[in-house]
Amino acid sequence: MKKYRVIFHLDEEDSFRVNLVLKNIQNLLMDIGEGNLEIELLTNAAGVKIFLINSNYLKSITELFQQGVKFAACSNAIKGLNIDREKMTDNVKIVSSGMGELVKKQSEGWVYIKP
Repeated sequence: MKKYRVIFHLDEEDSFRVNLVLKNIQNLLMDIGEGNLEIELLTNAAGVKIFLINSNYLKSITELFQQGVKFAACSNAIKGLNIDREKMTDNVKIVSSGMGELVKKQSEGWVYIKP
């Protein structure tokens, strides 16, 4: 079976939107199967806050990470919000810019989803 590549985009920390994105990722994994997917959740703007170690979403993020989901946060947003990298989960990679990451992924054929 073909391996599908999907990038989810989150630019806010609204609990409804965050839970929607996390649930969409879980549903996609259950539907297509984690072995058939490459998934990244990219955050920028206030969305980067979901990766703070005191975040209400850390349990869900850890579970998804264990299922192979990758997480990325925009360094510009982290700097702009004065977030200390040490206060973020180790499960997230910092990318030079959120928009740059989206452009790269989409040019490589990744499916873009912003619930």
